[in-house]
Amino acid sequence: MKTDVEIAQEAQMQHIREIAAKLDICEDDLEMYGKYKAKISLDAWNKVKNDKDGKLVLVTAINPTPAGEGKTTTSVGLADALNKQGKKVAVALREPSLGPCFGLKGGAAGGGYAQVVPMEDINLHFTGDFHAITTAHNLLAAVIDNHIQQGNALDIDVRRVAWKRVLDLNDRALRHVVIGMGGKAHGVPRETGFDITVASEMMAILCLSSDLEDMKKRLGQIVVAYTRDGRAVRAD
Repeated sequence: MKTDVEIAQEAQMQHIREIAAKLDICEDDLEMYGKYKAKISLDAWNKVKNDKDGKLVLVTAINPTPAGEGKTTTSVGLADALNKQGKKVAVALREPSLGPCFGLKGGAAGGGYAQVVPMEDINLHFTGDFHAITTAHNLLAAVIDNHIQQGNALDIDVRRVAWKRVLDLNDRALRHVVIGMGGKAHGVPRETGFDITVASEMMAILCLSSDLEDMKKRLGQIVVAYTRDGRAVRAD
């Protein structure tokens, strides 16, 4: 029996524009990431929002076997089966985090002949969204500490900074840390920690926002800390 990696690497992939064409997605609505990956423009929604609704099958709460046939493998296998019957079908999966990928769970693109390719790209970097969220999240963290260092005009209580940093890995040594050590030039010492990127409030906001303006408004309302008299300090 071939391994998941061997099956993925031997797969003859179609260009993403061919896949999109089968779903009646115009090439102008694709933002290409190489030959086999693409994002879909928000404008595409306006073209289909008045169409008749399709059918939704939700696959959830499956306990995986020792071989790992869980929600993703079942979902991809079901989509393959419906496609084989001539149905126009797409499967929607969550993007894998590097934490589980390098932990006990392994990859998150299905398995065997019911998997999504290119497996390595999807599991490791995909379109770079996680990296962008990590950077944006940590930029806000750096701005908070710089504000405190430069005089703390907002009177932030350094014991009540709620905004941690994030990293897209499971690294228990960084869960609880002390920063700002090493003297005046290196900031104000305080306790903080690192969460995994997918737990970032920015990740939740990206998923829930209806458009760019809505996202900006939501990001601005994030509570990042509290003042010494207990008032909330927000990102904006």
